[in-house]
Amino acid sequence: MAIYTIFERCIDKENWLIEMSIHQYASKVIKVLERTYPNATTELEYTNSYTFLVAVLLSAQATDKSVNKATAKLFKIVDNPEAMLQLGIDGIRPYIKSIGLYNTKAKHIIELSKILVNQYNSQVPRNRDILETLPGIGRKSANVITNKLYKDPYIAVDTHVIRLTHRLRLVSDKAKTPLEIENELYKNIPSNFHSEISDLLVLHGRYVCKAHNPKCRTCPLHDYCPMT
Repeated sequence: MAIYTIFERCIDKENWLIEMSIHQYASKVIKVLERTYPNATTELEYTNSYTFLVAVLLSAQATDKSVNKATAKLFKIVDNPEAMLQLGIDGIRPYIKSIGLYNTKAKHIIELSKILVNQYNSQVPRNRDILETLPGIGRKSANVITNKLYKDPYIAVDTHVIRLTHRLRLVSDKAKTPLEIENELYKNIPSNFHSEISDLLVLHGRYVCKAHNPKCRTCPLHDYCPMT
């Protein structure tokens, strides 16, 4: 499938770009991002698999910076579900009150900690379907957790990924929901890039291809982007 069939805005680009397959185009984009962000990974700070699970839960509708500020103190006294249960909801709230939806998130942290202790020997499950059953953990979060902790090649779709995949035409206009975008990316992105594509797009969306006032003139993807 040619790139031209995926995005019409590419008609003013050079013929070599129009004639590339989606896999060839995606590979070139990702290789540029790899050079730009050679150590791309999550910006959430954590000490082990459990604290990463909690950090991911807290990051929903919140910035990584705000989560890191809150957990810097929390994770000094709590790094396992048993300790979190001893702290309790009332004990958690003061640490995370600066984060949006902190009351609901505190409740979810206690609920999932109970489940981990009672059903999974206090370990974070590797199975994505199981993770999605935990309170406060949806598909995107489950993908992030299994990708980071276990190197599973799942693609996490957040607002940055949604924005950039449409701007770069890595997915079609028909892909509207996070799940539709995720499924198209599995098809359009070569499998050897699945484990890193989310981090690369998140960082690029956070610092360059912003929702407002994107830095197009200095963007390393300027020559590949159909929006420029």
